[in-house]
Amino acid sequence: MSQTASPKSAESAADPGRIESAIQDWSSDQRAFKNVPWGKAMMWLFLLSDTFIFSIFLISYMTVRMSTKVAWPNTSQVFALEIGGVQFPLLLIAIMTFILISSSGTMAMAVKFGYSKNRKITAILMLVTALFGLSFVGMQAFEWTKLIHEGVRPWSNPFGAPQFGSIFFMITGFHGFHVSIGVIFLFIVARKVWRGDYDTGKRGFFTSRRGNYEHVEMMGLYWHFVDLVWVFIFAFFYLW
Repeated sequence: MSQTASPKSAESAADPGRIESAIQDWSSDQRAFKNVPWGKAMMWLFLLSDTFIFSIFLISYMTVRMSTKVAWPNTSQVFALEIGGVQFPLLLIAIMTFILISSSGTMAMAVKFGYSKNRKITAILMLVTALFGLSFVGMQAFEWTKLIHEGVRPWSNPFGAPQFGSIFFMITGFHGFHVSIGVIFLFIVARKVWRGDYDTGKRGFFTSRRGNYEHVEMMGLYWHFVDLVWVFIFAFFYLW
């Protein structure tokens, strides 16, 4: 006995519109990322993974601080800067924060002029951003030196809870490492921009398509991320 397909199933199998719609749904991800440079997509993935790492650090800090039985040091006193015999609470940290936020503005302008293909202004703004970053790292080195001189160690702390030293050096050190790496790459990319490598499409490291300044935008993404992370560190570690 022969069996015949129902009219509804036959209509579904013969409807080319539904097949085309299904193909478009499956290929939607390719359409969404078709014009995104590979390097930019990888930078977003790297920043996402780094977000998890910094989040774990800050959550660990909050857990340790709330669970310790020993009094946590008063950050306003620990990080006070003495000038002329007068203590200024968190003055150095405030200056560091101002410098890093200002560098985010110069980096944003560098990306803007990069889109306009104004290579000299772009390179200058990237160099200014790198100098801001160097100033930040230098002040952080001074802060570390001051606390080490006062007896703060990863395993001990004369101001209170011994966990303070390990948390401080871990979080600020990891962030300072990110800033230092960013400064190095800012100098490298700024040099290539100044020489016009992105206009001529010169082959080598950190190159892109001819006339495309996508590496400047990638540096902008990284630098804004570093600045944003510092805002959270400043709020949770220094102000809390």
